[in-house]
Amino acid sequence: MNEILKTTILGLFFGTFGTTLGGIIGVIIKKNSNKFLSFILAFASGLMMSIICFDLIPEALGISSIINVIIGIIIGIIVMIFCDIIVQKKFNTNKRFEKNENTLLKTGIIVSIGLAIHNFPEGLAIGSGFEASMKLGLSLALAICLHDIPEGISMAVPMKNGGMKISKVIFYVVLSGITTGIGAFFGAIVGSISQEVISICLSFAAGAMLYIVSGELIPESNQLYHGKMTAVGNMIGFIIGIFATTL
Repeated sequence: MNEILKTTILGLFFGTFGTTLGGIIGVIIKKNSNKFLSFILAFASGLMMSIICFDLIPEALGISSIINVIIGIIIGIIVMIFCDIIVQKKFNTNKRFEKNENTLLKTGIIVSIGLAIHNFPEGLAIGSGFEASMKLGLSLALAICLHDIPEGISMAVPMKNGGMKISKVIFYVVLSGITTGIGAFFGAIVGSISQEVISICLSFAAGAMLYIVSGELIPESNQLYHGKMTAVGNMIGFIIGIFATTL
């Protein structure tokens, strides 16, 4: 039980530290031009695409059939569509924000929901890694913590500029990282969890993130600023994502 508790605490720490640090960076940044916001969102989309292409899907395919992977991706997309619809309806009726602020706030919330979902199978990986060896667990945890920093920025910036209080922004950023600790707990308890279940969890996260990239981040970044900086941000995020997923 002590080992399970230790694994859970480590997963919770690494899961929340990266996103929280990114969130703090996001809220203290003073430059709030559309060009900067567009760059941040494009950067996040490139980073997420790298994680999808070089981490989640290859890992899922390596432990299960392509059918399970496709099922997981489809479920992830459908769930995120419903989340998007719910948030859209809620904030369309909120008259406190201007249209642009309203859109940014919705984008930030959708990103936080998607990343919270994405963090759960990451936690499973951390928990399983620590069950195998301390070295493997720490390697996975550090890599996840690294790529969570820009993800925290991508959540905080649109929510802050959408009119949300800084305390609430930090709260949602921290909350999105807690699911890593929950995943680490289940990963440690199950230990030899079914490979099919892990594959579907990873694919689910890939589907959710794929919808976030194509349905939220890229359209919003292009709407905020029409220029080469958006494409540059996307490519930088993609390249950094490659390094992050190979650590």
